[in-house]
Amino acid sequence: MAKKSMIERDKKRYKLITKYAQKREKILSNLKSAKTLEEIFETQKKIQSLPTNSSKTRLKRRCWKTGRSRGFYRDFGLSRHVLREMMHQCLIPGLVKSSW
Repeated sequence: MAKKSMIERDKKRYKLITKYAQKREKILSNLKSAKTLEEIFETQKKIQSLPTNSSKTRLKRRCWKTGRSRGFYRDFGLSRHVLREMMHQCLIPGLVKSSW
């Protein structure tokens, strides 16, 4: 189980991302259309003035059951440990433990 502080930190980041998404998108579109070097520098300063945690790359994917961030399977939204346990209990249809 992940620490509650880490899970809450990710929730806070998610809120910041949704809050600043439109503003960040507008600034980035201005950056793409900038023609002079001065315009580029000005728009870069605007991006840097936004909170760091409002960037999408700061968000970590976490298991919805345990909150674990490592060994995360996107298709299921679970970490590898929980996925394996649920697979053994036949809770996920179509998945079978492989043996050879």
